[in-house]
Amino acid sequence: MNRTRSSVATGTGRARGIGVHGPPSSPRYAPGMSNLIDIVDAPLLRVWGDAVRARRIQGEQITLAIVELEPHAIVPEHRHEAEQLGMVITGEMHFTLDGETRVLGPGGTWRITANRPHGVAAGPAGAVVVDVFTPIRSDWDRLEVIEGETPRWPTAG
Repeated sequence: MNRTRSSVATGTGRARGIGVHGPPSSPRYAPGMSNLIDIVDAPLLRVWGDAVRARRIQGEQITLAIVELEPHAIVPEHRHEAEQLGMVITGEMHFTLDGETRVLGPGGTWRITANRPHGVAAGPAGAVVVDVFTPIRSDWDRLEVIEGETPRWPTAG
């Protein structure tokens, strides 16, 4: 499928900042912009060095992220205030939660309550996953935006 992407706000090019920085009251939210965008038009963020990057759509109380992990990427054990649900789209991950490590492939899911330690190691082909967080991941507001790189998913087809 050949898709032409255009911004509702500008008519052409990449739509930047559309609902990705917080609720309308936030100074970083772009008021008056569309709530309907293609995920590839969301800014690409550097989450864990060069090995993990993400694109996010953020509501007032929930964050949806497409996270891309390079082959053998390591996300060390960590915790955060947000509850997290997720699912592998492509590739595989060795996911550790509560001392149990499982290999999760496409369709594999996780459920993590707030402040629960967890860590991940991507498989040899890397992985693309969907993560959903509530409350929002406002800490991601400080992440570096990566310019000029093509997301791994979805692929043009």
